[in-house]
Amino acid sequence: MSNQFVIPSMLSNDWWKAWDYPERIMDQFFGMEVGDSDLLAPLKYRGYMIQPRTQASIAKSGESEVKNDDKKFQVSLNVKHFKPEELEVKVADNYIVIHGKHEEKGAENDSFCSREFTRRYMLPKECDSETVTSSMISEGILIISAPKKNVEPTPEKVRKVPIEMSDESMPKLVENKETSG
Repeated sequence: MSNQFVIPSMLSNDWWKAWDYPERIMDQFFGMEVGDSDLLAPLKYRGYMIQPRTQASIAKSGESEVKNDDKKFQVSLNVKHFKPEELEVKVADNYIVIHGKHEEKGAENDSFCSREFTRRYMLPKECDSETVTSSMISEGILIISAPKKNVEPTPEKVRKVPIEMSDESMPKLVENKETSG
């Protein structure tokens, strides 16, 4: 009789809730509470990618997308929980560094909320750090972009080497002059 509750407990909402928390920093959802799995290392190695099940409220929270094509380098970062004055974008040592810090207190100072993050992206060699721009669209997406320099591809230098025919025979190898005696 006691085994009849094993399967339903595995399919309960609490079991699936573990999938809602990121195991790596790249899966981090800004604005979500920290769970036990965020503080502990995973118990087993997963040599494959598991696509986590997400709730609608956190599906687009804290995501970043990087595009690096022939014309530009662009980072789009969801920062909907931050005001523009709470964000800082700078270029340091050929890295784009994005820092955000948000703090709010409750009406009667009985509660406090704090969010802070820093992201670094290496700027490609083809981009000039002086051309980096940033803008924020109304949905709370911060877009940082840098156009790539017009680098003309160097033409491939190929020279055909002709093969000449010769009447000479192959040179003889030098014989070893060592003699026994």
